[in-house]
Amino acid sequence: MERKPFTVRVARWSAEHPWRAMALWTVFVIVSIALGTAVGTKEATDGGNVGETARAQQMIEAGDFPDDPTVERVLVTARDGALDRARATAALTDAATRMRALPEVASVGEPVTSPDGTTMFLPVTMAGDPETGEDRVQPLLDTTAAVQAAHADLRVEQVGNASIHKGLNDTIGEDFKKAEMFSVPVTLIILLVAFGALIAAGVPVLLAISAVGAAIGLSSLASYLVPAQEATNSVVLLIGMAVGVDYSLFYLKREREERAKGAGHLDAVEIAAATSGHAVVVSGLAVIVAMSGMFLAQDNIFSSFAVGSILVVAVSVLGSLTVLPALLAKLGRWVDRPRIPFVWRLTAPRVNGGEVTSRFWNAILRPALRAPWLTLILSVAALVALAAPALGMTLKLTGLQDVPRSTAVMQAYDRLTKAFPSTGTSHVVVVRASAADQARVDTALGALAAKTANDPLFAHDREPKLIHSPNGTVTMLEIGTPTIPGTADADRSLDKLRADYVPATLGGLEHAVTGEIAGTTDYSNHVKDKLPLVVGFVLLLTFLIMAWTFRSVVVAVTAIALNLLSVGAAYGLLVVVFQHTWAEGLLDFTSNGGVISWLPIFLFVVLFGLSMDYHVFVVSRIREARLAGASNRDSVARGITSSAGVVTSAAVVMVAVFAIFGTLSTLDMKQLGVGLAAAILLDATIIRAVVLPSIMTLLGDANWWGPRFLRRRDAEGVAAADPTPAPEREPVPIG
Repeated sequence: MERKPFTVRVARWSAEHPWRAMALWTVFVIVSIALGTAVGTKEATDGGNVGETARAQQMIEAGDFPDDPTVERVLVTARDGALDRARATAALTDAATRMRALPEVASVGEPVTSPDGTTMFLPVTMAGDPETGEDRVQPLLDTTAAVQAAHADLRVEQVGNASIHKGLNDTIGEDFKKAEMFSVPVTLIILLVAFGALIAAGVPVLLAISAVGAAIGLSSLASYLVPAQEATNSVVLLIGMAVGVDYSLFYLKREREERAKGAGHLDAVEIAAATSGHAVVVSGLAVIVAMSGMFLAQDNIFSSFAVGSILVVAVSVLGSLTVLPALLAKLGRWVDRPRIPFVWRLTAPRVNGGEVTSRFWNAILRPALRAPWLTLILSVAALVALAAPALGMTLKLTGLQDVPRSTAVMQAYDRLTKAFPSTGTSHVVVVRASAADQARVDTALGALAAKTANDPLFAHDREPKLIHSPNGTVTMLEIGTPTIPGTADADRSLDKLRADYVPATLGGLEHAVTGEIAGTTDYSNHVKDKLPLVVGFVLLLTFLIMAWTFRSVVVAVTAIALNLLSVGAAYGLLVVVFQHTWAEGLLDFTSNGGVISWLPIFLFVVLFGLSMDYHVFVVSRIREARLAGASNRDSVARGITSSAGVVTSAAVVMVAVFAIFGTLSTLDMKQLGVGLAAAILLDATIIRAVVLPSIMTLLGDANWWGPRFLRRRDAEGVAAADPTPAPEREPVPIG
C-alpha cells in the first residue's frame, strides 16, 4: 500500500485524536507566550548603523565617552497673545520647587528666555543612567501636569529626549493596539461574508490570533540572538493575521467543498490535507525562503523582521496542519452553524458534475481564454506603467521631522525649536589615534574646520566643536551644516567632506564621518547595494521550490515573472503616493519626499512570499485538473474558477489588514500598509485572474515542460491518478 503524504498522515492523526491535538496546540501557544513574557525582549540599540556610520560608532564606543545626562525642559508659552513674563517666571519657579523634590532629578537650572520673548523654559537634569531615562521620566511628566493645572492660564509642557522617546513608544504601542483591535473584527466580518456561517468564520481568526501570540512569545526568546526592533511585533501581527487566516481559509474551503461533493468528514479532511494542506506547506516554505533573504542584508533591522516573520509563518503552517484538522473533525457539520440567511446561500459551494462552478468567474475568465494575446498585452502594459515611477524612487530614513505631530510632546518640541531655532544639523568627524598623537589630531581637525569655513554647504553661525575622549584616543569634531537629511544639499555637503576635505587634512589617521545625514545616506546606499543580492537569492530558491513542486520549469519562471510585476507595481505606487504631496490629506501624512529606506527590501520579500500563497494555490488546482486528464485550456478554467472564491476571500482579508496599518500614525507603518494592500489587491485580481490565465492559455502544454527527471516524476503522478472518470454524484448540501 502506497504511503500517504506527510500532510495527510498528520491531518488524519489530528482528526482521529482531536482532543489531543487541540490540547497540544493550546499548551504550545500558552508556553510560548509565557516564556516570551518571562524573559522579555532584548531590543536593538545600534539603530541600524551600517557602513562608515557604523565604523564611526565603533570608534566612539572605543573612546569610552561618558553619556550625556538626560535633560528635560519645562516649557512655558502663552495660550493667546504675548507671554506674561511674570506669570511665566512664577510657573517655572513652582516647577523648579516641585522638580527638586523628585528622586529622579539630579539638578534644576535657571529659566531661559527665547530671543523673541515668546517662550521660557526650565532645564531639568535627570539622575541615573541616561539609557533608561524614558523609563523614569513619568514622575517628571506628572509634575509638569500638576504645574499646568496650577497655572491654567499658561501652556506648560515638557520636552526632552526621554519624554520624546516615551511619547513615541506610547504612540507605537497605541498603534499596535489599534491595529490589533480593528484587524480582528474586520477579518471576522469578511470571513462571515466568505463562509456565511459564524463558526466557519471564527475558526481561521482564532487560529491566526493564537499563531500571532505564540510567534510574539517565540520572537522574544529569539531577540537574545537577534535583538528586536521596535516595529517587530507590528510586523508579526501584520504578517501573522494575513497568512494565518489565509492558510486556514484554503484548508477550510477545500474541506467544505469535498463535503459538498459527498465525502465524509474524515475523508474530506484527508482530501483537504492532500491538496490544500500540501499547497499550504509549499506556500509557507516559499514565504519563509523569501523572508530569509533579509538576513543577506546584514543589518539588524532586516534580521529582526526576518526572525519575526519566519516564526509567525512557521507557526501558522503548523497550526493549519495540526489543530485545524482536529477542529474540523470535532465540529463536523457544526462548522457551518449558525448560518447567516441569504449570505449562506450565496457562499455555499455549487457543485455540478463533480466540479465547483461559478458564473461570475467564468465571465471574468472569458477574455483571457478567448483573446489571450490582447488580454495579456493590455494587462501587462497597465502594470508596467504603474511600476515605471519606481525608477525615480528616493530612499530616506525617518527622523524627528517625520514623527506624527498628533502627540503632545512633538507639539511641544515644535514650539521649542520655533522659539530657539537651530539651523540644520551637524556632521561629526571621528578620529582615533594614540593619546601621544592628540596634538597632531587637533591640528589636522583645525585645518579641516578652516577648509569648511568659507563653504556655503556648511554652517557659519556655529563654531566647530572639538570633543576629546577621557582616554585621549578618540576625538570628535562637530561641523554644522544648514542642510537637513535627505536633501540634495545635505548629500553634497557629506560628499564634499568625505571625498575632499577629510582626505586632504586627515590622511594617515583613522577616521570616519557620521551624523544624521551620514546615517541616512549610508543606510540608503546599503539598501541599494544589498537589494540585488536579496532579490537574486529569493528568485533562485523560489524558482527551485516552484519547479520541484509543479515539475515544470515554465511554471516556475511564470511565477517569478508575475511576482516581479506585482512588486514593481507596488514600488511605483509607493513613489506616486508618498514622494509627492497630493495624497497627504487623503492618508493623513506629511511627505518627506521619499520612501523609507528599509521598505524596498522588506516589501520585496513580503510581497514575493505572500504572492506565492495565491500562485501555489491556483496553480495547484490547475495541475490537479490536468493530472485528472483535462485539456490545458479546461485545466486553466477549472483551476481558476474553483480557486477564485477562496483566493478572493483571502486577498480581501489581507488587503483589509494591511489597509489598517496604512491608517497608523507612523510614516513607516503607513507606507508598509499601503504598499502591501495595493500590491495584494493587484496580485489577486489583475495578476491571478487576468495575466496568469492569459499566459497559461497561450503556452498550452508548454506550461508543463521540465527536465527529464521532473517529467518522469510528473508521469508517475499522472499514472497514479485514476484514468477513468469518477461516477457523477449528486451535489450534497452542507449541513
